[in-house]
Amino acid sequence: MNQNSTTTDSSVTASKSSHHSLTPNILTIAGSDSGGGAGIQADIKAISATGGFACSAITALTAQNTQGVHSIYSVSASFIADQLDTVLSDIDIAAVKIGMLNDSQVIEVIAQKLKHYNLMNVVLDPVMVATSGDPLIQPQAIETLKECLIPIVDVITPNLPEAALLLGQSNIQNESQVGELIERIQHDSLLSSCDVLLKGGHLQGEYSTDWLINKNNVSSYRHPRVNTKNTHGTGCTLSSAIASYLGQGFALSEAVDKAKVYLSEALLHADRLNVGEGAGPVHHFYALNRHSYSDKSDD
Repeated sequence: MNQNSTTTDSSVTASKSSHHSLTPNILTIAGSDSGGGAGIQADIKAISATGGFACSAITALTAQNTQGVHSIYSVSASFIADQLDTVLSDIDIAAVKIGMLNDSQVIEVIAQKLKHYNLMNVVLDPVMVATSGDPLIQPQAIETLKECLIPIVDVITPNLPEAALLLGQSNIQNESQVGELIERIQHDSLLSSCDVLLKGGHLQGEYSTDWLINKNNVSSYRHPRVNTKNTHGTGCTLSSAIASYLGQGFALSEAVDKAKVYLSEALLHADRLNVGEGAGPVHHFYALNRHSYSDKSDD
C-alpha cells in the first residue's frame, strides 16, 4: 500500500467547499429496478436526499423485487442516445453517475456523449459481479468498458470482485490481498488514469473499509458494519451520493466522506422500512422521516 495514506473515520464531518448557489442537476445513466431498491430508483432517491436534482437516462427495464430479478428488457443504444441528447441539450448537468452497462454498443454511445458534451464529475459504478459471484457483463463489454469509458471518467467505484475482474486477478479474501490489489491499481495503466474508490464490503469484520486510490495516495474510509439484511442498492446509493456531492462543488475526498456517512445512516435506518420478503433497500430518506420514529435514540 502507498505510504501516503490517510484514514477518515465516520466521526469526521467534511467542511463544505461548494461554490454552487443553486441545486445542481445530476444525471444518472442506469437501469430501472421495479422493486425500487436499486438502479435508477435508488439513484434518484440518493441524489434527491443529498441535495441534487436528479435527471435520468434509462438503459434497461427489469422486472424484479427484493427476492431477485425475473426478467430484463434492454433499451436500444439509439434510444439511450436520444435520451441523453434530449436531456443534455437543455439541462446544465453538474455531475453524472453511470450504473450497470452490459452491452458494448451502449457503452460506446455513452462514451461518445460524455465527450461530445464535455461532461464533468463522472462517477462510474462498474456493476459486473452479482452478490452470488456470477458475472453480470459479457467479456466483450468488459473490454469496451476498459477501452472506451474508464479512460474518460473521473472516478470508478468497484467492489473487490469487480476490481479483481478488471485486473484479471483472483477474488480477494483478506486485507493482505487488498494491499496487493491497491498497489496493482496504482501501477495499472488503465485504472491509474482515474481515481478508484475500492469498496471493501465483501470482507468480514466489525468495520467496513473503503479505499480511495490514485497514483500517489491512498485514503481509507472506515465505518462500523451495520447488521441488517436490507442492503439492496448500496452500491448505487453510494455512487449516486458521490456524484451529487461532486456536483455541489465538494472535492472528491469530501464527496466520498459525505457519501459514506449518508450511506451508513441509510443502512442504520434500513430496518425501519418494510419492503418485501427478501433483501430490502436502504432508507434513502431517513432524515425526512426521522420525526415519525418513536425511538428518539436514533436521532
